[in-house]
Amino acid sequence: MTETIVWNVLLTGIVAFIGYVLKDKSDEVKRLSILLNRTREEIAKEYVTKAEVHADIGRVLDRLERLDQKIDLFLREAKNAQRQ
Repeated sequence: MTETIVWNVLLTGIVAFIGYVLKDKSDEVKRLSILLNRTREEIAKEYVTKAEVHADIGRVLDRLERLDQKIDLFLREAKNAQRQ
């Protein structure tokens, strides 16, 4: 009888320890999952999409083209002024 009680106590302790470890690991996985989701949300806030980048670059290139045209016009006028 005493051996059975000791054996039951020992098995109960081992099962309790395994249960505690599994619960602890499960909680850690949940915590990491939450942190991963928050990180994904933060990345989406801080970075731009390809479409936005292309639109912004397009605007910059348009401005540079207009500036190039103005410089060309200025140089033509300066050249005509020197001829006269």
